[in-house]
Amino acid sequence: MSVPLSSRPRMGLRGRLVFEPRPEPPAGYVLLLSILAIIAALLAAAVVFAVYGQNPWVAYGTIISGTLGDPIGLLSVLQRAVPIALISVGLVLAIRARFFNIGAEGQMLMGAVGAAGVALFIPLPAPFMLPAALLAGVLAGAAWGLLPALLKLRWQVNEVITTLMLNYVALYGVNYLIHGPWKGDMAVGYAYSNLFPTSAWQALMARSNVGLVTLALAVGLAALVAFILVKTAFGFRLRVLGENPQAARYAGVNALSTTLLVALLSAGAAGLAGAGEVTAIHHRLLDPNEISLGYGYTAIIAAWLARGNPLTALVTSVFLGVIFAGGDVMKVALQLPFHMTGVISGLILLFLISSEPLLRVVPRWVRAPEPAALQPTGGD
Repeated sequence: MSVPLSSRPRMGLRGRLVFEPRPEPPAGYVLLLSILAIIAALLAAAVVFAVYGQNPWVAYGTIISGTLGDPIGLLSVLQRAVPIALISVGLVLAIRARFFNIGAEGQMLMGAVGAAGVALFIPLPAPFMLPAALLAGVLAGAAWGLLPALLKLRWQVNEVITTLMLNYVALYGVNYLIHGPWKGDMAVGYAYSNLFPTSAWQALMARSNVGLVTLALAVGLAALVAFILVKTAFGFRLRVLGENPQAARYAGVNALSTTLLVALLSAGAAGLAGAGEVTAIHHRLLDPNEISLGYGYTAIIAAWLARGNPLTALVTSVFLGVIFAGGDVMKVALQLPFHMTGVISGLILLFLISSEPLLRVVPRWVRAPEPAALQPTGGD
């Protein structure tokens, strides 16, 4: 007796791919997925280089050699990384509390306004001028973040929309000041304020525009936020609120006051970055696109890459500093527009967000049961 060949069960892979919920992804898996997202973004950016007629691998080699492979380029990377680090550490706090602050760009500009107001119009003894200017920047940035926080907490207005829209209000506000009441006495052609007194200038790292005070503050702020998140009652409340709002409510966490404080701290850190830029590099209030090259938006990527870890945000800020410093290299060596940095940063954010669902599920192949073997019938 024999079973006809056509009636025998077919061997092979039978089944389907299913995605099961994952409660908490391992740190190694998160790191691997983030690296793969960055690689995919850089491959996508390579297509843009090719469209511009540049060999992508030559372009990337030129960027690396002109930044990480050059002492002056390394200082340029650090200069760009400092404001990104200050802002991203504040955004880490906001992300952990599920307050999605997209307004760091405007908060940074208002921080520059606050510092300029003190430096230009408030006569203080020399030892107090720089600390007062930086503090004014923090307060101005925090004040700019207060309105979106109140709108969210009182009327549940989406903070993504309000913080984003206020960026443009801040931009036009700075333009109004430098073209109007704060316009410098010697400003011709380009608009800017008068020069700050030297007592409001930061000391710089040798042969660079890296402000030593803001560099120290960026590292110190990251360490402080890490300590707050892990070792304090406020950090515990913040983590519970971000991970499970319902559990936070049962635990007696005051969501209103916690979210408000997080919003103020996040916006204040962005304001400090703006104050740092005008006291370290420009020494005056000037065009908003010169104060910030888009640091407020780029810091969102740095914070997202850091996955809620303020110390990791320092590393991701340096990585994005390489991209920003690479913009100067591309403009000079490759004759490409500086805004290619925005293309690369945007692609990184796109691929990071696209990969986010994979952190919450585990792919598993479920094999279908093999069909039962056909029983032979009677006969020869």
